[in-house]
Amino acid sequence: MEKSISKPVSIYALGGLGEVGKNMYCFENENQIVIIDCGVKFPGVELPGIDYIVPDFTHLKNNKNKIRALIITHGHEDHIGGIPFLIQHVNIPVIYAPRLAAALIKNRLEEYRMADQVKIAIYDSESTFKIGDFDVSFFRVTHSIPDSFGVVINTSEGRIVSTGDFKVDLTPIGPDIELQKIAELGKSGVDLLLSDSTNAENEGYTPSEKNVNDSINEIFNEAKGRIIVSTFSSNISRIQQICESAVSHNRKIAIVGKSMEKAVEISRGFGYIHIPDNTIITTDEVKRTRNNEVLILCTGSQGEPNAALSRIASGEHKDIHVIPGDTVVFSSSAIPGNGIMIAHIVNLLTRCGAECITNSILADIHSSGHPSRQELRLILKLFNPKYFMPMHGEYRMLRLHAELAESLGIPLSHSFVLDNGDSLTLAKHKVSIGYQVEHGVSYIDGKDINGLADAVMEDRKILIEDGMMIVALAIDSRNNTLIDEPTIYNRGIITRNNEKTINELTTIISSTVKSKLMGKTNFAEIKNSIKEVVSNYLYGKIKRHPMIIPVIMSKN
Repeated sequence: MEKSISKPVSIYALGGLGEVGKNMYCFENENQIVIIDCGVKFPGVELPGIDYIVPDFTHLKNNKNKIRALIITHGHEDHIGGIPFLIQHVNIPVIYAPRLAAALIKNRLEEYRMADQVKIAIYDSESTFKIGDFDVSFFRVTHSIPDSFGVVINTSEGRIVSTGDFKVDLTPIGPDIELQKIAELGKSGVDLLLSDSTNAENEGYTPSEKNVNDSINEIFNEAKGRIIVSTFSSNISRIQQICESAVSHNRKIAIVGKSMEKAVEISRGFGYIHIPDNTIITTDEVKRTRNNEVLILCTGSQGEPNAALSRIASGEHKDIHVIPGDTVVFSSSAIPGNGIMIAHIVNLLTRCGAECITNSILADIHSSGHPSRQELRLILKLFNPKYFMPMHGEYRMLRLHAELAESLGIPLSHSFVLDNGDSLTLAKHKVSIGYQVEHGVSYIDGKDINGLADAVMEDRKILIEDGMMIVALAIDSRNNTLIDEPTIYNRGIITRNNEKTINELTTIISSTVKSKLMGKTNFAEIKNSIKEVVSNYLYGKIKRHPMIIPVIMSKN
């Protein structure tokens, strides 16, 4: 009898561990790589000019011939937003996605003119696929977007289950979570479970999406003027509830923001959002409609500078401006790091006379799509895994989830709280710590798929915090003389009329350059000397290290 050859499976994340966002989990053996999700993370104020943060795909580029498929669990941006950037770097033979996520992915790829570069196969809870050495199946979960699934990967070394994003919602907007299938999987054996940790700090149960209806209706009943609701364009369940309430309160609906318009269009086509055609108005029609008959639905609940709500708040939107009496609802909780941006938008709106309703004022307007501790206990009990890897959350959330698992009988030695780039190895139904995988982040500015290097971001931070000084001078390289006094341009360092400081710097730079020109030198050495003396002088004056840019023009 021929002995089967072991093919250990490595499990690692390129994004999603130690953070909320840019989820990307990989499953690799000697023959293949299967990826689950490829998301983005939205930047805070500390990353100026950046639109998205995506995982570093270097490891995948180095192993591009092993990639067999990308599996998508659901259609939120932190799970699908990185796809256009990924497929520019590596070939993805096929993307497996639920129906709604597939439509949202196709739309995103069309924006980047990539719709024909990858095949998208739609799956449901009954689908099974053989992807190389792996047998893949699915189970439906409840979340804040329809068509959300967990993934089962059966390998020759054991069974791996990833819950995806979920909550145990027993009164969901849409189909039920498949608890029976989850229990059956647990009964037949799960070697390694990867489970959502986002709400691991919250005891009890996450409220059902249906519990939000009372809060929404209360707002519609009390608002005397226009209502502006900002939420994620991919939070389809929330959008449906808001629109239902608007229709029942005889309000017309203006949809603002390209991503919101497209998400609503796709979801209406699938029957996930029901809005009569005569209820929808254009932004131009808003000013011709009575204030108490208007709902404006837009993006920007995280204070994103380019989102619709930010443009409305700052007066930059061509049709819609905030007026006294408006009620603005932020229908999502702040992603960690975005609090400052949200506070800025709230201040702008309040200054214009709007009443702002945020999570801190009306806490139950946000019903999270993620499981609280009792739901985590239930899922751990049902799956009863031999080994456990908390995923999707900041480090403290992952740690709390592992400790929760320990309280249910899974020893800490069988739980692995990892960082992006750490790996586990599954071999013969046993899991152990594996090797390090190259990982990191790429910063996306506009639609440049290559991403910006860390050095570029460091330069931006220096410009913001310390300013910039350009030193321009002309040299006669034949005679090794300085043709004229240096010209100094500064931004964000010292006031333009600070003649004394400029004169002192000019004298110091001239003396330094003339001294260098008396001996054997080159332009690189002169520039370095200028940077050194200017940096030392400015640090002595203002205790800052601004960016110094010497520019040398040569005669002859």
